[in-house]
Amino acid sequence: MPSLLLIIFVTELIVQLVNTLGATTINDLLWRIYLTLPTPLSLEFAQQRKKQKEYLAVRHELKATSSQDEFAKWAKLRRQHDKLLEDLEKKKASLEAARTKFDRTLTTTRTVSTRGVQWFLPFWYSKEAMFWLPYGWFPYYVEWFASFPRAPMGSVSIVVWQWACTAVIALMIEAATAALVYVAVKQSQKVRQPVPAQSEKKDS
Repeated sequence: MPSLLLIIFVTELIVQLVNTLGATTINDLLWRIYLTLPTPLSLEFAQQRKKQKEYLAVRHELKATSSQDEFAKWAKLRRQHDKLLEDLEKKKASLEAARTKFDRTLTTTRTVSTRGVQWFLPFWYSKEAMFWLPYGWFPYYVEWFASFPRAPMGSVSIVVWQWACTAVIALMIEAATAALVYVAVKQSQKVRQPVPAQSEKKDS
Protein backbone atom coordinates (compact mmCIF):
# COMPACT_ATOMS: atom_id res chain seq x y z
CA MET A 1 0.00 0.00 0.00
CA PRO A 2 2.19 2.82 -1.33
CA SER A 3 -0.24 5.57 -0.30
CA LEU A 4 -0.02 4.56 3.37
CA LEU A 5 3.77 4.37 3.16
CA LEU A 6 3.82 7.91 1.80
CA ILE A 7 1.36 9.19 4.42
CA ILE A 8 3.52 7.82 7.22
CA PHE A 9 6.68 9.32 5.70
CA VAL A 10 5.12 12.76 5.16
CA THR A 11 3.64 12.75 8.67
CA GLU A 12 6.99 11.95 10.25
CA LEU A 13 8.68 14.58 8.06
CA ILE A 14 6.24 17.26 9.25
CA VAL A 15 6.70 16.25 12.89
CA GLN A 16 10.49 16.38 12.60
CA LEU A 17 10.40 19.77 10.85
CA VAL A 18 8.13 21.17 13.57
CA ASN A 19 10.46 19.83 16.24
CA THR A 20 13.48 21.32 14.47
CA LEU A 21 12.08 24.75 13.60
CA GLY A 22 9.84 25.11 16.63
CA ALA A 23 6.06 25.52 16.76
CA THR A 24 6.36 29.20 17.73
CA THR A 25 8.52 30.01 14.69
CA ILE A 26 6.09 28.26 12.35
CA ASN A 27 3.11 30.01 13.95
CA ASP A 28 4.80 33.40 13.54
CA LEU A 29 5.53 32.72 9.87
CA LEU A 30 1.97 31.55 9.14
CA TRP A 31 0.59 34.55 11.04
CA ARG A 32 2.58 36.97 8.88
CA ILE A 33 1.40 35.17 5.74
CA TYR A 34 -2.19 35.26 6.97
CA LEU A 35 -2.00 39.03 7.53
CA THR A 36 -1.00 39.54 3.88
CA LEU A 37 -4.22 37.89 2.67
CA PRO A 38 -7.33 40.01 1.92
CA THR A 39 -9.19 39.22 5.13
CA PRO A 40 -11.06 41.43 7.65
CA LEU A 41 -8.28 40.79 10.15
CA SER A 42 -5.56 42.01 7.77
CA LEU A 43 -7.64 45.15 7.13
CA GLU A 44 -7.96 45.71 10.87
CA PHE A 45 -4.23 45.23 11.27
CA ALA A 46 -3.53 47.80 8.51
CA GLN A 47 -5.89 50.26 10.22
CA GLN A 48 -4.10 49.68 13.50
CA ARG A 49 -0.72 50.47 11.93
CA LYS A 50 -2.16 53.63 10.32
CA LYS A 51 -3.64 54.77 13.62
CA GLN A 52 -0.34 54.05 15.35
CA LYS A 53 1.43 56.38 12.92
CA GLU A 54 -1.18 59.07 13.64
CA TYR A 55 -0.68 58.55 17.36
CA LEU A 56 3.10 58.91 17.10
CA ALA A 57 2.73 62.09 15.03
CA VAL A 58 0.30 63.61 17.55
CA ARG A 59 2.52 62.55 20.44
CA HIS A 60 5.55 64.18 18.82
CA GLU A 61 3.62 67.40 18.20
CA LEU A 62 2.24 67.34 21.75
CA LYS A 63 5.73 67.14 23.22
CA ALA A 64 6.80 70.07 21.05
CA THR A 65 3.87 72.23 22.21
CA SER A 66 4.05 74.24 25.42
CA SER A 67 1.08 73.78 27.76
CA GLN A 68 1.56 77.34 29.07
CA ASP A 69 2.22 79.35 25.91
CA GLU A 70 -0.17 77.43 23.61
CA PHE A 71 -2.68 75.98 26.02
CA ALA A 72 -5.59 75.77 23.54
CA LYS A 73 -3.51 73.91 20.98
CA TRP A 74 -1.96 71.73 23.67
CA ALA A 75 -5.38 70.80 25.10
CA LYS A 76 -6.68 69.86 21.63
CA LEU A 77 -3.61 67.72 20.95
CA ARG A 78 -3.96 66.13 24.37
CA ARG A 79 -7.53 65.08 23.64
CA GLN A 80 -6.47 63.64 20.27
CA HIS A 81 -3.58 61.84 21.97
CA ASP A 82 -5.79 60.26 24.62
CA LYS A 83 -8.45 59.26 22.08
CA LEU A 84 -5.90 57.66 19.73
CA LEU A 85 -4.23 55.87 22.65
CA GLU A 86 -7.57 54.45 23.78
CA ASP A 87 -8.37 53.26 20.24
CA LEU A 88 -4.93 51.68 19.90
CA GLU A 89 -5.31 49.78 23.16
CA LYS A 90 -8.70 48.43 22.04
CA LYS A 91 -7.35 47.36 18.66
CA LYS A 92 -4.29 45.83 20.29
CA ALA A 93 -6.48 43.77 22.61
CA SER A 94 -8.62 42.68 19.65
CA LEU A 95 -5.57 41.65 17.58
CA GLU A 96 -4.03 39.81 20.52
CA ALA A 97 -7.27 37.87 21.00
CA ALA A 98 -7.29 37.03 17.27
CA ARG A 99 -3.65 35.90 17.46
CA THR A 100 -4.40 33.68 20.46
CA LYS A 101 -7.31 32.09 18.60
CA PHE A 102 -5.11 31.67 15.50
CA ASP A 103 -2.36 29.93 17.51
CA ARG A 104 -4.89 27.69 19.25
CA THR A 105 -6.42 26.67 15.91
CA LEU A 106 -2.99 25.93 14.42
CA THR A 107 -1.94 23.90 17.45
CA THR A 108 -5.14 21.84 17.36
CA THR A 109 -4.90 21.27 13.61
CA ARG A 110 -1.22 20.34 13.81
CA THR A 111 -1.79 17.97 16.72
CA VAL A 112 -4.70 16.18 15.05
CA SER A 113 -3.01 15.95 11.65
CA THR A 114 0.35 14.73 12.99
CA ARG A 115 0.17 13.23 16.47
CA GLY A 116 -3.31 11.90 15.84
CA VAL A 117 -2.18 10.23 12.63
CA GLN A 118 0.95 8.92 14.38
CA TRP A 119 -1.19 7.07 16.91
CA PHE A 120 -4.25 6.15 14.84
CA LEU A 121 -2.63 4.61 11.77
CA PRO A 122 -0.35 2.13 13.65
CA PHE A 123 -3.34 1.07 15.74
CA TRP A 124 -5.70 0.66 12.80
CA TYR A 125 -3.24 -1.02 10.41
CA SER A 126 -1.20 -2.97 12.98
CA LYS A 127 -2.03 -6.28 11.25
CA GLU A 128 -1.33 -5.01 7.72
CA ALA A 129 1.92 -5.62 5.83
CA MET A 130 3.48 -2.44 4.46
CA PHE A 131 5.66 -4.52 2.13
CA TRP A 132 7.25 -7.98 2.13
CA LEU A 133 10.86 -8.87 2.73
CA PRO A 134 12.56 -11.15 0.16
CA TYR A 135 11.84 -14.74 1.16
CA GLY A 136 14.73 -16.50 2.90
CA TRP A 137 17.05 -13.48 2.93
CA PHE A 138 16.82 -12.70 6.64
CA PRO A 139 16.95 -14.86 9.80
CA TYR A 140 13.87 -15.47 11.90
CA TYR A 141 14.60 -12.83 14.54
CA VAL A 142 14.96 -10.13 11.86
CA GLU A 143 11.63 -11.10 10.28
CA TRP A 144 10.03 -11.16 13.74
CA PHE A 145 11.30 -7.67 14.56
CA ALA A 146 10.30 -6.31 11.14
CA SER A 147 6.74 -7.57 11.60
CA PHE A 148 6.41 -6.23 15.17
CA PRO A 149 3.88 -6.09 16.74
CA ARG A 150 1.15 -7.94 14.78
CA ALA A 151 1.95 -7.86 11.07
CA PRO A 152 2.38 -11.16 9.15
CA MET A 153 5.75 -12.82 9.58
CA GLY A 154 8.13 -11.90 6.76
CA SER A 155 6.62 -8.44 6.23
CA VAL A 156 7.43 -4.96 7.49
CA SER A 157 4.81 -3.61 9.88
CA ILE A 158 3.56 -0.05 9.97
CA VAL A 159 5.21 0.49 13.37
CA VAL A 160 8.65 -0.54 12.09
CA TRP A 161 8.17 1.55 8.94
CA GLN A 162 7.28 4.51 11.16
CA TRP A 163 10.42 3.98 13.25
CA ALA A 164 12.55 3.75 10.11
CA CYS A 165 11.07 6.96 8.65
CA THR A 166 11.68 8.83 11.91
CA ALA A 167 15.31 7.69 12.11
CA VAL A 168 16.11 8.44 8.45
CA ILE A 169 14.45 11.88 8.49
CA ALA A 170 16.22 12.81 11.73
CA LEU A 171 19.58 11.86 10.17
CA MET A 172 18.78 13.84 7.01
CA ILE A 173 17.85 16.94 9.04
CA GLU A 174 21.04 16.64 11.12
CA ALA A 175 23.13 16.27 7.98
CA ALA A 176 21.44 19.27 6.32
CA THR A 177 21.88 21.38 9.47
CA ALA A 178 25.56 20.45 9.71
CA ALA A 179 26.07 21.31 6.03
CA LEU A 180 24.39 24.71 6.46
CA VAL A 181 26.51 25.47 9.52
CA TYR A 182 29.66 24.48 7.62
CA VAL A 183 28.76 26.75 4.69
CA ALA A 184 27.93 29.63 7.04
CA VAL A 185 31.26 29.26 8.86
CA LYS A 186 33.16 29.19 5.58
CA GLN A 187 31.36 32.30 4.36
CA SER A 188 32.08 34.17 7.59
CA GLN A 189 35.75 33.18 7.37
CA LYS A 190 35.93 34.55 3.84
CA VAL A 191 34.35 37.83 4.93
CA ARG A 192 36.74 38.24 7.88
CA GLN A 193 39.82 37.21 5.90
CA PRO A 194 42.10 40.27 5.54
CA VAL A 195 42.90 41.45 2.06
CA PRO A 196 46.67 41.17 1.43
CA ALA A 197 48.30 44.52 0.91
CA GLN A 198 49.67 45.18 -2.53
CA SER A 199 53.43 45.08 -2.71
CA GLU A 200 55.02 48.41 -3.18
CA LYS A 201 56.42 49.10 -6.56
CA LYS A 202 60.18 49.13 -6.69
CA ASP A 203 61.81 52.38 -7.52
CA SER A 204 62.99 52.40 -11.03
